[in-house]
This record gives sequence, structure tokens and C-alpha cells, in this order.
Amino acid sequence: MKTITSWDEIPDFEEEEDEAKFWATHELAPRLMQGSLHAPDSRESTTITLRFDPRMLSRIKRIARSRFLNYQSMIKQWLAERLEDEMRKMD
Repeated sequence: MKTITSWDEIPDFEEEEDEAKFWATHELAPRLMQGSLHAPDSRESTTITLRFDPRMLSRIKRIARSRFLNYQSMIKQWLAERLEDEMRKMD
């Protein structure tokens, strides 16, 4: 089994079947897996207020329920993911 040590080693897949074949012979290095975990520092947290359109908030809550998540946690997760994308674009 080949160990993946960099995210760049993972190709873009055209089909789900191609991806399944790839992962049958490859695995992520523990360091890479550990580095991808998000461990928020709960000691440093700031409360903010956001105003949402009621319909939008209702849709967000519905999506969160379907994923068995708290809607506020899901919003924070979405923001964290988008922030990472934006930071990568800046590099």
C-alpha cells in the first residue's frame, strides 16, 4: 500500500470508481491525517451577531438537522472551510 504524504499526490477523479480503485491501494500518512483535524481553541472565542433572512436560517437549520449537527456549529464549520480556501488562494 502506498502512503500519501502530501495532498498534492491525490489526483482529481473523473469517476467514483476511479477514486475507489485509488484508495484501495493508497492510504494517508498519519501526519497528514492529524494535520487535517481542526481543534478549535475554546478559550478564545468571541460572540458576534449576524442577521439572516428567516427563510435562509430555516434552510440552514434544516440542513443541520439532516446532518445531526447544531446549526451554529455547522455555520462555523462552513466559515472555517471557506476561510481555508480563501487563504490557499492568497498563497
